[in-house]
Amino acid sequence: MTNEGDRSGEPTSYGLRPPAAGGRDDEAGTPERGPAPHGEAGPAPSAGRPEIDPRVHVPTQPAGPLPSTAVPSPSAAPATPGAGGSGGAASGAGRLLGGRYRLDSRLGHGGMGTVWRAHDEVVGRDVAVKEPRLPEHLSPRERETMFARMRREARTAARIDHPSVVTIHDVVVEDDQPWIVMELVRGRSLADVLDEGTLDVREAARIGLAVAGALDAAHETGVLHRDVKPDNVLLGRYDRVVLTDFGIAHVQGEQGLTETGTFVGSPEFTAPERVLGQRPGPESDLWSLGVVLYAATEGVSPFRRSNSPATLQAVLSAEPQRPARALSASGAFGMLLTRLLNKEPALRPDAAEVRQVLADVARPPQPSRTRQPAGGGALGRVLRGFLSRLRWSRGWQFGTGGVVVALAAALTLFFVLTADRAPEGWSTRNEDARVRATLAVPDDYERSADERAVTFTDPGNVVSIALSRANENVKKTSLAEANSWRAFYEKGGSESIYKAMLQVRSRVTEAEQQGRPAAEVSTTYQPANDTGTAEGPRKFRHELVYVNGDGVRWRLQVEMPAKGKSRQDGEEVFREARKSLRIHDL
Repeated sequence: MTNEGDRSGEPTSYGLRPPAAGGRDDEAGTPERGPAPHGEAGPAPSAGRPEIDPRVHVPTQPAGPLPSTAVPSPSAAPATPGAGGSGGAASGAGRLLGGRYRLDSRLGHGGMGTVWRAHDEVVGRDVAVKEPRLPEHLSPRERETMFARMRREARTAARIDHPSVVTIHDVVVEDDQPWIVMELVRGRSLADVLDEGTLDVREAARIGLAVAGALDAAHETGVLHRDVKPDNVLLGRYDRVVLTDFGIAHVQGEQGLTETGTFVGSPEFTAPERVLGQRPGPESDLWSLGVVLYAATEGVSPFRRSNSPATLQAVLSAEPQRPARALSASGAFGMLLTRLLNKEPALRPDAAEVRQVLADVARPPQPSRTRQPAGGGALGRVLRGFLSRLRWSRGWQFGTGGVVVALAAALTLFFVLTADRAPEGWSTRNEDARVRATLAVPDDYERSADERAVTFTDPGNVVSIALSRANENVKKTSLAEANSWRAFYEKGGSESIYKAMLQVRSRVTEAEQQGRPAAEVSTTYQPANDTGTAEGPRKFRHELVYVNGDGVRWRLQVEMPAKGKSRQDGEEVFREARKSLRIHDL
């Protein structure tokens, strides 16, 4: 992770700057404390440290609102309260709120308020309390708007039921101001952890999975977080991960509290559609999660620039560098990052796929099993016993002819019974009567058939397997036959179920079937109805084509959605069916 030293001069939200930590103004003339207007400049390099290009660094001090409930590590420097606002002596340590919450010490502060460690004297537990912190120059109407936003933050977080969302205990109104009382998460923010270096892919996936789960729970209740960033991800004890600070969340059905023309959030983590003023959706929060995971594993923030306007422009138009470290550790994780950062929301993976990929990557590696000499299971034990007895038999000692025959028979039996077994939950189907072949399919797939074809469809009618045999109008080779089907698809089809294929992209690759030349065809298309109008989501078809020396053709097709978790499931089905296929008339 690159280290820039003090990052207080870096832009954290459009038109706002956190208090400067140094004792002098920065190069742009920003005052030592308090918010600054538009047009921030990049930070000055810290003394004794190499100057690093600010366009690609990850900040080293919390930017914007501090984590609402983070307890800093003992070595962390105490937070400096900002000037102005509603704080002061009246809200200092020792103050009692609501007759039960005794303020103890500051945990941090940011643009939306100061977070205190407090003690609940009624139940005897430590809690975190968020105090409003507003500039003095705000009008009464603006102050009420900000207080309403804090009250909404409490309602928003309280309605989300997920272990990775901070628990709200209470809202206390003192001097007409809401104080949010929440659980105290003992740990550090992800931003603090990233100050010390990057994460390995498995740890990043573990954290990302928890955040994705919290976002999914929020989205199910109609809540968009809109400010997912490392500062708002807390890493607690017992490997707990908590997403906090729903202060700028948008709740469907509630009136917006952001003034017209005001941008809220952290630019480098803000999805392009939000920058353009378009209506955001769950995909916007997933974009932000993608930026967080990219920065956590690659050591650079993909869109960060020296000021907010430049950062927003990068979000809109710049393509992030290839996540080389993530790809080298896990191709699935690296590809997920690339897809999450797609400028087009509809092309990003959905929440279910994100969680599935992260769960797979985060799963600890399984210990390798030591291979037994003659195979595992009961059959292996039988073979080992047979070979042991054979070694001490008269035939082994005085002649090898019968031994060789017996041994060959035993090994043949072993490989016949153990080779190409169907996966758990699959069964091998003998379809010799219709297509002169056998293949494995999932147990719960429903079978249908005609004279020279069999089809198996999953219960949800999402993925299907079809195997057909034909000897009419067949090309001489597998490759030529596959290319004829590719050309047929690209023309849109003209018969049967293929007559309505739009926006076709198809390719052919060479393959093998039982040691003979074969070919595969991969086709993405948009289904259409009889009138030629696009209908439903895009589809993907993966198929194997084999033509034998007598001009008989076999086609194994697996149909599936073109993206999402169902695409992954469909590809796995194709791989297993393809591996199990045995054609009888090679």
